[in-house]
Amino acid sequence: MELNAGDKAPKFRLATDGNGEVSSAALKGKPYVLYFYPKDDTSGCTKEAIGFSEAKRKFDALGVSLIGVSKDSTASHDKFKAKHKLKITLGSDPDQKTIEDWGVWVEKSLYGRKYMGIERATFLVDAKGTIAQAWHKVKVPGHVDAVLAAAKTLA
Repeated sequence: MELNAGDKAPKFRLATDGNGEVSSAALKGKPYVLYFYPKDDTSGCTKEAIGFSEAKRKFDALGVSLIGVSKDSTASHDKFKAKHKLKITLGSDPDQKTIEDWGVWVEKSLYGRKYMGIERATFLVDAKGTIAQAWHKVKVPGHVDAVLAAAKTLA
């Protein structure tokens, strides 16, 4: 089931880097970006995380939190953040509950081989907990700017 603008954002609670936790309940009443990515420290995922980190001050100025989510462990997230000086929160979902709830655990294909994996997708959620905009099958170049432009329309 693909989530899109106008849909209610599914609830979530995730362990994060730095022994933290992030949840939809803690973000209640505030807008946020939840983006899903396949794997820490891979080419596209690193570019995307660096892009969101570089834009974090602009999102902060709008009162919009940034959270990246993958199946990687919190220890992996800690290494990934340190290596690339990332400034965003990284949520760990090893059991895929949040990934599945948000509809981004999908069949993928590589060189004709089919397998299940995380679709690179981003969701902008407004202060009421409604998805304001959704991006599926994200291409990294220009994506952070598109999400920032959409976030500016929430005010």
